[in-house]
Amino acid sequence: MPLSCIDLSPRMGSEVKITKSELMSGRRASEIRALLDQRGILLFRGLAPDDSELRAIARTLGDLRIGAAKRTADGKTLTEGEEGILKVSLDETVNPEYARFLIGNHLWHMDGTYEEIPPLATLFTPFRLSKTGGDTMFANTYAAFDDLPDGEKAELEKLRVVHTMQAALFPAKRDCTPEEFAVWYSYPQRLHPLVWHHRSGRKSLVLSTSGAYVEGMHPAESHDLLQRLMAHATQEKYTYRHKWRMGDLVIWDNTGAMHRVMPFDRESGREFHRATLNGEESVTATSDRLVPASIRVSA
Repeated sequence: MPLSCIDLSPRMGSEVKITKSELMSGRRASEIRALLDQRGILLFRGLAPDDSELRAIARTLGDLRIGAAKRTADGKTLTEGEEGILKVSLDETVNPEYARFLIGNHLWHMDGTYEEIPPLATLFTPFRLSKTGGDTMFANTYAAFDDLPDGEKAELEKLRVVHTMQAALFPAKRDCTPEEFAVWYSYPQRLHPLVWHHRSGRKSLVLSTSGAYVEGMHPAESHDLLQRLMAHATQEKYTYRHKWRMGDLVIWDNTGAMHRVMPFDRESGREFHRATLNGEESVTATSDRLVPASIRVSA
């Protein structure tokens, strides 16, 4: 029998009715992958997976990102959680390595814009919720591109955007210190096409707050274009707002959706556990590259 699903909004998101054991078995993995590609977000209520179960579910759907330890620009060591599980919390006692970078989660973004092959998908489940706020918003960047006029689509497909850490984080922390900004600036900057030609034949906008500027375009025109496209892609008709319940498991397609967390009390202890699936296709096979340090422009 086909999976039992209920649409969460017209343009994206479906709630899937399935038991935890059946989901973990992988027997419906191909159907779930196809539905994820079609709907962008999948919600599973009441499963409450622990870390080992979250890993097992992720491995039925793709290649679980383990995340080797690495040294940051300011000499600290970052690891992508414990055996593929990252604790997403602003509490530095819970997540001492990554908490300082998670302020950017409040702004519209897709993960991995600094990588040649961004992550395929994210599995996300709450371990502690804030009493107020903390909903997660999603935006369908496939639909946002599809609805643009044909002439504009053709022009956008010619453009490439530089993605930077400072563009992603400075809007969320305007009072950053010069030292903090220097750390952000030292991270690699990636050049991606503005439009992703997926191997499926579909196309999506590669939008994120990390998008600093359009290559070769006047700064004012670049700013206006990226702001206009962001406003277009985050209209209500392209978005879904998820109000979390304990026990939820949400999986989203990182290659065709942006996301953001809505404001919440940072002292609430809000904590989610995240598993990430490694990407399976480059944004483009020919033009992804790092931006040489000699031509970087501060965002």
